[in-house]
Amino acid sequence: MNAPHLLLWLEGPLQSWGVNAKFSRRTTLDFPSRSAVLGLLCAALGAGGEQKELLALFKPLRQTVVAYTRMDKEGKAAPALQLRDFHMVGSGYDDKDPWQTLHIPKTSEQKAAVGGGAKLTYRYYLQDAAFAVALAMPANLQTSLAEALVTPHWDISLGRKCCVPTEFVYQGMYPSTDAALQRAEELSREKQRQELFRVLDGEHEGEQFILPDVPLQFGPDKLYGERLVTVMAQ
Repeated sequence: MNAPHLLLWLEGPLQSWGVNAKFSRRTTLDFPSRSAVLGLLCAALGAGGEQKELLALFKPLRQTVVAYTRMDKEGKAAPALQLRDFHMVGSGYDDKDPWQTLHIPKTSEQKAAVGGGAKLTYRYYLQDAAFAVALAMPANLQTSLAEALVTPHWDISLGRKCCVPTEFVYQGMYPSTDAALQRAEELSREKQRQELFRVLDGEHEGEQFILPDVPLQFGPDKLYGERLVTVMAQ
């Protein structure tokens, strides 16, 4: 029996999908990572903590991402532009105030950070991007996940809390990847968007690389595995 396939539509003014991002430089992939998609589902379910058992159910199941873009003035598809946002973290707080001092960056031992509390960070976002995500899923989670995505326990965001979706994220359950992506193609035409590339699990014709974005454990001590992906340009 084939696994049901969940279709997500991820669209908004800003999105950010970090994999190897550090505190001072929060970069983004050009597409949603596996860990971000499963994190979004956990937020909808209200599933906090490590969630090792839940993540283990999804580990062998495939994910397909299709990136859509708008057309430029010449009628050509153009990739989403990146925005770099500059942040000063921990600046302007009174370290003698018990509440304000909580907002000042500290070491893991809760001591003053080297060089002072205020830190400079750079954060990168994709602008006006849209993605369809077709994710195979355990049949026993089909109903609960559909309900959670319609009425999420915690807010759903597109990689970071400031990245708010502007379209319904849940776009239905389908019997196969092809059926889910057929609905995504219909939605893209309604929105006058064109496919730019797609990201497939495993080895296919196209650019291949390894991503360390398979979550094995969430929570304070996160653990990730690797997967081979292929990016196929249109």
